[in-house]
Amino acid sequence: MLTAVDTISRRHFCLAACAALSYSAFARAFPEGVDGYTLVAHVDQARILNSTTRYLKIAPRTITSFPAPHSPGGLHDFVSEADYFWPNPANPDGPYINCDGQSNPNNFSAHRKAMIALSVQMPCLTAAWLLTHDHECGEQAAEHLRAWFIDPVTRMTPNLEYAQGVHGVSTGSPFGIIDTLHLVEVARASSFIAPTILTTEEKGSLGTWFREYLHWMKTSEKGIAERKASNNHAVCWALQAAEFARLIGDVETRAEVRREYKEVLLPDQMANDGCFPKELARTKPYSYSIFNFDVMAMLCQSLLGEGEDLFAFSLPDGRGICKGAEFLFPYLRDKRAWPYKKDIEHFDSLPVRSPGLLFSGLACHRDEFIQVWQKLNPDPTDPEIIRNYPIRQPLLWFSAAGTHS
Repeated sequence: MLTAVDTISRRHFCLAACAALSYSAFARAFPEGVDGYTLVAHVDQARILNSTTRYLKIAPRTITSFPAPHSPGGLHDFVSEADYFWPNPANPDGPYINCDGQSNPNNFSAHRKAMIALSVQMPCLTAAWLLTHDHECGEQAAEHLRAWFIDPVTRMTPNLEYAQGVHGVSTGSPFGIIDTLHLVEVARASSFIAPTILTTEEKGSLGTWFREYLHWMKTSEKGIAERKASNNHAVCWALQAAEFARLIGDVETRAEVRREYKEVLLPDQMANDGCFPKELARTKPYSYSIFNFDVMAMLCQSLLGEGEDLFAFSLPDGRGICKGAEFLFPYLRDKRAWPYKKDIEHFDSLPVRSPGLLFSGLACHRDEFIQVWQKLNPDPTDPEIIRNYPIRQPLLWFSAAGTHS
């Protein structure tokens, strides 16, 4: 009997052959009138199915498989340590100090790595299920949801009280909420998987987890502070809130986020030329500029279909997501043109395939954006780049699928 791996492998061979024959036509010119789903399915199908052959063989592992030394919480509580904090040379046993942009490899990151693995594997399996209709792909994706959000033995507690703590300073920080940016595409993928594969009870448990987590994000001291951040952290909070609310049918929260984009995030963070001054001021101006643009474009994509199209929205002075795309496009096309200082670390690993470039290319009617998007690397291997790479399966972002668990 053929397994799903065999089926995927055979289908992958056929689809990859077809893709190779016609890819050059897409690369030369974006076909007028082609929708986003069709475009991404054409470009990414071989990549998706190739990865799926590996992910079908990997059992889900949640944070309970990686107990955190000196955790201030319990086995089910997510724990991470702030990346840019190091021992103070003047006081090695004292509180850590900030070295912006320089990641400390000795800080505890096992829980974040487990969540990133979830964010890589589960959406890919979901995309493969959409393309092939092989039940085992969908069932394996569902197993990840059961492990992380449903099974009481392995599920994660729905808060981030202990994320990005700083040795000698705090057990958790508001900016730690950015760690669950890697659940955004998991929530998006869940809207396809839950209605068809999960039981009624499982759907209820999944919805309860995201409802409780979103409530914590909106009402906890850390969540309120992160929402008010002045840089990419506030945009990441907004994207998480929008997608988690989408999954559970919370239209009020989505309306709040839409207003904040128009009245706070865009006017406070984007300059007249489309750049993000607060990101340019960082020690990693290139990566953080791209990151903030990607997340802001993803927010606009998340909120499509309800109320005003945020891709079409601009402030009276012309600032909008299309302006942000215009600013960054030359430097995504050719990094050598970047006129600002280079990132202190990992500059050579960039750029990678920008989802914001795809979304804005389609919405802003800029074919050249899409041509560059196709040429960029969709699967970075540098761990630091992966950490700041929030979505990997844009196929999932071009459908009206959703569930109100």
